Amino acid sequence: MTIKPAVRISDRKLIVKDRTILAGVPDNVVAASGPVEEGVFLGAVFDRDDSRHVVPVGILRDVRFMACFRFKLWWMAQKMGDRGSEIPLETQFLLVETKDGSHLESDGGDEENQIVYTVFLPLIEGPFRACLQGNERDELELCLESGDVETKASSFNRSVFVHSGTDPFATIFEAIRAVKLHLKTFRQRHEKKLPGIVDYFGWCTWDAFYQDVTQEGVEAGLESLAAGGTPPKFVIIDDGWQSVGSDPVAEESSEGEKKQQLLRLTGIKENAKFQKKDDPTVGIKNIVNTAKNNHGLKYVYVWHAITGYWGGVRPGVKEMEEYGSLMKYPSLSKGVIENEPTWKNDAIALQGLGLVNPKNVYKFYNELHGYLASAGIDGVKVDVQCILETLGAGLGGRVELTRQYQQALDASVARNFPDNGCIACMSHNTDALYCSKQTAVVRASDDFYPRDPVSHTIHIAAVAYNSVFLGEFMQTDWDMFHSVHPAAEYHASARAISGGPIYVSDAPGKHNFELLKKLVLPDGSVLRARLPGRPTRDCLLSDPARDGISLLKIWNMNKYTGVLGVYNCQGAAWNSMERKNTFHQTKAEAITGYIRGRDVHLISEAATDPTWSGDCAIYCHKSRDLIILPYNTALPVSLKVLEHDMITVTPIKVLAPGFSFAPLGLINMFNAGGAIEGLRYEVKGGAELSELEIEYAGEGNVMAEQRVENRSNELVGIVHMEVKGCGKFGAYSSTRPKSCKLGMSEVEFKYDAASGLLSFDLDHLPEEAQRVHAIEIQL
Repeated sequence: MTIKPAVRISDRKLIVKDRTILAGVPDNVVAASGPVEEGVFLGAVFDRDDSRHVVPVGILRDVRFMACFRFKLWWMAQKMGDRGSEIPLETQFLLVETKDGSHLESDGGDEENQIVYTVFLPLIEGPFRACLQGNERDELELCLESGDVETKASSFNRSVFVHSGTDPFATIFEAIRAVKLHLKTFRQRHEKKLPGIVDYFGWCTWDAFYQDVTQEGVEAGLESLAAGGTPPKFVIIDDGWQSVGSDPVAEESSEGEKKQQLLRLTGIKENAKFQKKDDPTVGIKNIVNTAKNNHGLKYVYVWHAITGYWGGVRPGVKEMEEYGSLMKYPSLSKGVIENEPTWKNDAIALQGLGLVNPKNVYKFYNELHGYLASAGIDGVKVDVQCILETLGAGLGGRVELTRQYQQALDASVARNFPDNGCIACMSHNTDALYCSKQTAVVRASDDFYPRDPVSHTIHIAAVAYNSVFLGEFMQTDWDMFHSVHPAAEYHASARAISGGPIYVSDAPGKHNFELLKKLVLPDGSVLRARLPGRPTRDCLLSDPARDGISLLKIWNMNKYTGVLGVYNCQGAAWNSMERKNTFHQTKAEAITGYIRGRDVHLISEAATDPTWSGDCAIYCHKSRDLIILPYNTALPVSLKVLEHDMITVTPIKVLAPGFSFAPLGLINMFNAGGAIEGLRYEVKGGAELSELEIEYAGEGNVMAEQRVENRSNELVGIVHMEVKGCGKFGAYSSTRPKSCKLGMSEVEFKYDAASGLLSFDLDHLPEEAQRVHAIEIQL
């Protein structure tokens, strides 16, 4: 008996678990077995060597897909559809769902009735980088480019990896893992060291000052945030601290013309704005010392471009001669130019870039980072990364140039910033992703634009969907935001569910502390979720920005709880005709969606009981309602555009008949359950007794179980918890507790018999030596 591979080409069809995904596969498309049973590599053979090839790999119809594609050189966004012609140019990740099957879990685990997810990962092969696109005949096309007319090939064996499974998140993880084992050029997120900034609140200078940032401005921002009770523990000094200048010709031109000139790096040290007035030799160390010693910051990061500055390193500057900078002019791929036609008028396109010789780039990074580290800087935000793919002509192509720069960057960061202090930005190309071994944090989407009303719903959708792909390589950073803004709460709640760093770019004195305190504890730490936030399984292939009917649900995990964010992102999206983000008409004022406990994909991992029934306690942040949700039961949620809700989801532990418990956490904070760091249930002898009296359960909660009260002297159980932070602590308890203890002392508590909400105040942070509160609930 021959066992057929789960993914295979047969009779000119790409077949996945006996379902046809692609039809009409051309003869010059070849397949090779992958490192896992459910996967296969695709390649193609051509008649002649060339630096760019496009080949159809089959017709795609009657499936749903989600594509992550680059709508700009720097950034990806999501696009959904159901046929090949709708797949955008520059698609770097494609998730396909077969239509037969059910989202609902079958009790017997019957795969016949389950939806099958197929992942297409266009890869790096030798000096070529692959991407996907569709054509008008509904064919899925493979595009292969070297970025250098002298770098040619005609035969490709492993340009796309195809993998399948019934759990979309596990399938994606395993697909990336298989590619890692094949390429051996990158590491996955869970294998990298996360920098310390992810667990603290921060401030970035960009939207507050842009390039006009000064030492005085940095200090003012730190002071005003701390004064309101949300002290930042890290700062990113963005663009504006470096020594830069325009080309010599430009310096002789008029003021009006000079403003149009592209600036280039002229030295690795700070500019005069960041030098101490009475002792310029102190340099940037002055503001670092002020931030750490006077304002209690743990980390100071600074910004730089991967090429030094936007215009690169200026050739001919004496102090920079050793880096061998030469002027290069970008050459963009056809897909990027079609998606972003305005790039041809960009200053870098018109004025070129001073590119450090790849042989000298480690020396450049090491001297730059060594100087910064000696001043007490802890890390760097490295921007403009995708520019390298446009500069590979004469240097072996885009893949080779990117690899040389990324390896040098990795080595320098590892040597100079022991906390692995690096944020990748403007870096959404697979040239970089598939050679990243060190960097553990990546900006997830295009910027937060405080003055662009079309951008806010787009931003939340993009960070969530891009994290499906990017989150396998790095922890995604959902960008800074403003706490005083019409969409402030919309953005803030999303940052709480992101799992990445949380930081604002407020101007000094312009803060909403009531909002910030839903994110930040008084010691400047945050309640960080453990994974990259991603759309729930039933949202992965719906289109919550364009379809007029879908809400976006985003899930994440804490140690003992899950968290769901629900967003109405309708009404704006990237417009494939206009090649930019635009508003579009929405069908309804409010949209209704449904939430279930299992929307938190890994919620069973938060259950302390291996025989957990699937029942959850649900706490809605906005309404402050506590609801018991049995397994697979749905709760409706209605939201207008730019509205959201945050929901804490906790598995219910049954200690004895009528005695159930589920901790919620610090319920005034967006990610309440992130506060719970320890949880242990102790069942006592009273669980065997029958002296239990049923109480009226109330009418407010139709799904409430019958309330019982322990009238005996025997305890039924004790709940032991370790809780971080301070504020209002909440939990679900099916019965009124006998007592609640904080350390050795009993605390007063409130208990609402109708909902089962137990609450009490933790009015101070844990003592410094303890780190967490020890809480004991006796039932």
